[in-house]
Amino acid sequence: MRICIDNTNRTKQQEAESLYIEINLQFFAGGDDKTEPATPKKLEDARKEGQVSKSREVGMGLSLLGLFVALKFYIGTLGERFVGTFQSIYTRIPEFVGTEGTHDSGAFLMLLKDCIVDMLIMMAPFLLVGVVIAFVADVVQVKWKFTTKPLMPKFDKMNPIKGMKKIISAQSVFELLKAVLKVFFLSYLAISTVKDKLLLIYGLYDITLMSALGAVGEVIIDLGIKISAWYMVIAAVDFVYQKMKFKKDMRMSKQEVKDEYKNAEGDPKVKSQQKQRMRQASQRRMMQSIPTADVVITNPTHFAVALKYDADSGRAPIVVAKGEDFLAKRIKEIAKENKVEIVENKPLARMLYHNVDLGEEIPPELYQAVAEVLAFVYGLKNK
Repeated sequence: MRICIDNTNRTKQQEAESLYIEINLQFFAGGDDKTEPATPKKLEDARKEGQVSKSREVGMGLSLLGLFVALKFYIGTLGERFVGTFQSIYTRIPEFVGTEGTHDSGAFLMLLKDCIVDMLIMMAPFLLVGVVIAFVADVVQVKWKFTTKPLMPKFDKMNPIKGMKKIISAQSVFELLKAVLKVFFLSYLAISTVKDKLLLIYGLYDITLMSALGAVGEVIIDLGIKISAWYMVIAAVDFVYQKMKFKKDMRMSKQEVKDEYKNAEGDPKVKSQQKQRMRQASQRRMMQSIPTADVVITNPTHFAVALKYDADSGRAPIVVAKGEDFLAKRIKEIAKENKVEIVENKPLARMLYHNVDLGEEIPPELYQAVAEVLAFVYGLKNK
């Protein structure tokens, strides 16, 4: 675009040398043309690829909360089983340590296996709670959709340029802020909780083992529940952010929406051409059936309807052809060429054209009018 700065007080020579400034209007255009919300098809395709709006913090927060709540109710049983396992191991030491310093490796392996089994049994409730909560959290966020595509290797992820873009991005800044907030809040909660329990911690050496285990468990559970509650606040913020980011990332340009519509519904031009060819084929079949008609009822210039009546079939007269303007003219020409009678009846022609489709019988309310026309035609043909 060129803008001319002119001055009416200048001389003609100066006017000829008027100043032109070139301005690129693209400078004012936005860099991102993806302004349209994602279509259901794009969202479904993204879902098949494993791209969904999901916050990992929600699953982790709920798992932590579930873990410490389960620990609160299971701590007594857990302590008893732990002490029982320790006593069992301690009493079985003579089984693999001989009197002369020899070792029975078989007995040691059996003891180690029993110890591992006991540990797994004690950990099983916590593992089960964590898995169930993580699964439920994901299903609630993105519903159930099994796909293996995210596991497939993608070589474009090895592109160092794209890697740098991911490092320096709004997502990376948000993740950094989130990590800083988590460290700050968790550190604050840990320090404040331990401060409140210092007297209890200092007195652990002066109480029994079971009492000490209960006290330590109480401190751990109290700290864990506080951490889980604050973690859920961070998870809620992250969930909202991930929803907004996913919605923005899935936006489409107007051209992408048009291309998707063409791919899904077919190109409008192609569909129009197909409909045109179908109409032409239908008209050819219609024109071929005109010679078999008994009469053509006309408007006389705007409408033409060809009727055929077969008394032996037991059916009412059938519309075998109809048309308006040019097509009506063509129907009358073919009727004349094939010596099909043409009868002018303006109201009947309009009624038939607007109310009866090709290949259909005439409605009962038109029986009388059509019968009179057919009787007239048959009279002319001495039928």
